[in-house]
Amino acid sequence: MTAGVVRRSPWLFSARLDLCAFLGSAVVAWVLLAVGALTGWLHQPAPEWLWIAAVLLVDVAHVYATAFRTYFDRVEWRRHSWLYGLVPVLAFGLGAALYSEGPAVFWRVLAYLAVFHFVRQQAGWVALYRARGGERGGWGELIDFAAIYLATLYPLAYWHTHDRQFAWFTAGDFTRLPGWIEPAMAVGYWLALLAYGVRAVYRGVTDGAWCLGKDLVVVTTAICWYVGIITFNSDYAFTVTNVLIHGIPYLVLIGWYREQTGAERMGGDRDLDASPVAHGRPRPVGWRRWGVLLGVVWGLAFAEELLWDCGVWHERPWLFGASWSLDDWQPWLVPLLAVPQVTHYVLDGFIWRRRRNPELARAVGPRLEPS
Repeated sequence: MTAGVVRRSPWLFSARLDLCAFLGSAVVAWVLLAVGALTGWLHQPAPEWLWIAAVLLVDVAHVYATAFRTYFDRVEWRRHSWLYGLVPVLAFGLGAALYSEGPAVFWRVLAYLAVFHFVRQQAGWVALYRARGGERGGWGELIDFAAIYLATLYPLAYWHTHDRQFAWFTAGDFTRLPGWIEPAMAVGYWLALLAYGVRAVYRGVTDGAWCLGKDLVVVTTAICWYVGIITFNSDYAFTVTNVLIHGIPYLVLIGWYREQTGAERMGGDRDLDASPVAHGRPRPVGWRRWGVLLGVVWGLAFAEELLWDCGVWHERPWLFGASWSLDDWQPWLVPLLAVPQVTHYVLDGFIWRRRRNPELARAVGPRLEPS
């Protein structure tokens, strides 16, 4: 057997895939901001083409991508079938109970659950990069997580203390907070980002410990959340900056993980020890598998939005057809249609924990290379 040495990697997936997922999604958002400024869309409700491209094909679609990590993965289903079966049932039951207290209560709770999920996902990328780079505890951990959490929480604090012309789900789904909270958090925000930048440069210059992928996550998160919530008071700006850097990297993660564990698990039994990850031989990208992934999640996203629009919102008959008369069924229909979203939020807090999944721990751990 060939001896090996552990190498700290600045990339989570690969240089090309990381740049496409994290920098690429942010660049697309910034280009769309420039287009919006030139066309005047920044000062109007988000156009329909943007809803299709960002909300339908990215935001809603990435929710269903979780199924490839859970329900469509036979090995994973056997591991935690009780969890994957119970969560949707509880999501519907709790959703119906909340809706019975009033639609405003339901949408407020769902909005804050979504916010928690969005914030935690950005912190999760940092955690995966720290694992890839072999970083453990200490001041570095505190600085990293202070930076990524404040990069998201400070813009949210601004949102809670200022009037915005956009909402997370429905108008008024965020409560109002005292005005002093925003300037108080601003101090911590700038200090945390400064500390992160100083530490990143110091480690890179002194011992070559650059982690460019993690830096991209922190920088693009800070820019997009600040610009999308604080700089522009615009539904268009919030949509392009919030949705793209959240949904696109997640779709890449799901596709990459399928490649690492073997797509055969989606349709048949497979010995876990035979995973290419276990032998240090990642599977090359299979474009057909990526096509299947996108085709399935886009189809499911369209089906869900058809039900939402025809049964609840009645906003896009040009795309989904005539509305249905289901007003009496709203207390049950709305919580039911929210089940995939809530299930994604909840399961995402479990499925990416390395301690629960040895394959994930191997896939994102420090890389082993021949000595």
